Amino acid sequence: MLSPFEGIEPHIIRVSDDEYKCPYCTHKTQQIFRFKDLLQHAAGISQGSSKRNAKDRGRHLGLKKYIQEINAVKNSSASEVDNRALHESCDKNELYVCPWMGIVANVPVQWKNGRNVGPSGSKLRDMLRNERFNPVRVISLWNFKGHSGYAIIEFKCEWLGLYDALRFEKAYEARHQGKRDYFWDEENVDKLYGWVAREGDFHTDNVVGDYLQKHGDLKSIAQRQNEEKIKNSKLLSQLENTLDAQNRNLKEMENKCKETSISLINVIGEKDKMIQAFNEERRKLQQSASGQLEKVLQEHGRINMQLEVQRKKLEEEEQELKEREAQNENENLRLNHEKKQNEMAILKLKRADEKMLLLAEEHKKEKENLQRKMIDLERELDEKQALELEIRRLAGSLQVVKHMGDDGDKDMSEKFSAIQKELEEKEEELQDLDQLSQALIVKERKCNDELQEARKELINDQSARAIIGVKRMGGLSSKDVLPAAKRMYSDSKTELRAVELCTKWESRIMDSNWHPLKIIQTEGGKSVKVCVSKTEAILNEEDEELAQLRIKLGEEAYQAVTTALLEMNEYNPSGRYVTSELWHNKEQRRATLKEGIAYIIKQRSTLKSKRR
Repeated sequence: MLSPFEGIEPHIIRVSDDEYKCPYCTHKTQQIFRFKDLLQHAAGISQGSSKRNAKDRGRHLGLKKYIQEINAVKNSSASEVDNRALHESCDKNELYVCPWMGIVANVPVQWKNGRNVGPSGSKLRDMLRNERFNPVRVISLWNFKGHSGYAIIEFKCEWLGLYDALRFEKAYEARHQGKRDYFWDEENVDKLYGWVAREGDFHTDNVVGDYLQKHGDLKSIAQRQNEEKIKNSKLLSQLENTLDAQNRNLKEMENKCKETSISLINVIGEKDKMIQAFNEERRKLQQSASGQLEKVLQEHGRINMQLEVQRKKLEEEEQELKEREAQNENENLRLNHEKKQNEMAILKLKRADEKMLLLAEEHKKEKENLQRKMIDLERELDEKQALELEIRRLAGSLQVVKHMGDDGDKDMSEKFSAIQKELEEKEEELQDLDQLSQALIVKERKCNDELQEARKELINDQSARAIIGVKRMGGLSSKDVLPAAKRMYSDSKTELRAVELCTKWESRIMDSNWHPLKIIQTEGGKSVKVCVSKTEAILNEEDEELAQLRIKLGEEAYQAVTTALLEMNEYNPSGRYVTSELWHNKEQRRATLKEGIAYIIKQRSTLKSKRR
């Protein structure tokens, strides 16, 4: 295996057998280093020098790791030699505590706060590491008095750990600080003693023996070697089995590879045939596709024309929808206005009922008085007409008398005086009757105005009634043209179409420039020596718009429009706008004021009985 730092070693400048120069500091006055000092130089620059750039620090870091690897290789080779020498010098049947452990005795302690206090295990571990004994950890042993003065050193479980433990023991024996020295020295106050834990230490009756028995076992080097041999033989057997299995798999893979190669050759041949067939089919498809493309382009042009026509049609429909939306908005505003008026009328209904009852009673009395006065007026009119005839007769007689002259006839003169006197009396009586007639006419007009006001008030309060209600004279309803809309349009918007037709013809009815009616003279009633004639408006069946209406929308819509025209002409011919009238819904006629008042009184009494 190649080293990761291969290629660095040839650049190290060797001055002599033990002296070197840094390969990356050639531009300056080079210093001569020993191999160990060269490692410190590389480590110092790689850890961060403000005068060096990142590239230079990286190079020195690589040099540092390379030197550390060289030292590790040298140390491992030296340790292997020493390890073999130690193993050969040891008694293979002597029992050691496994995992390998060492004992440190005479650890200095002090009495503080009623117990012995000594250095921690980490401090002892660092001290031993500085001496290069490579301990894994150091455990201080404690008893009921505190620190016992003993510590256990744990080494690695491999043979290298035994090597470190034996080196530790040899070093302390060389300094006269071994196990024998610990038990024989009388003055051992300031020195540490250390040795490798063996069978004797394992069976001691103190904290050291307790710890060793709890955390270790007794094994000889020969036992460990046998265990490793057994372990290695098992491992070797497993590896051989694995190798055999891999060889078998390799042969199977080789056979499969041969089969795959043969199959691949066959597949390549089939592939060539398929490519030829594919190319032939593609050529045919290209020829077919070119013809199909021409057809598609022609169809595309035709569809574009259709889409353009549809686009224009949709734009027209969009414009029509906008117009309808505007019409619907106006219709909604009108309906909302009427709805608000109806709501206001309903809110005022309770207050108006009492007022209407009083007004109805008052007008009932006034109507009775008016009827009596009308009878008197008719009677007086008859008397007036008779008086006028009498006056005309007397005037004629007087003229006859004047023409005849008196001729000295005293009787004729007296008769003339009597006739003249009677004529004067009749003229005075006629003047009195004229004055009375004028007063009655004024009173009648006043009562009629009050009756009309009462009728209007009754119309405002009768908008929500059932039998006696209010009808919009000259107005149309969407129900009148709904059947025609269903016949003309088959989509789901027939109600909207009906509203549009209703709005259109209602605005046409209110147009003062449209005259679908014609006026004719009819013979009226006869009075005394007077013949009265009056006019009447009838439909002009030759009107073009009415004729087109009957053809397009049908007879039902035609009747609704003509009825609205006649109602408009009858009730508001000058204004040409919709007016409201009292209407008898049951008999489909105009309701009289008397019927409206009677209906209110009846509803009022019914409401009172329900409350009771």
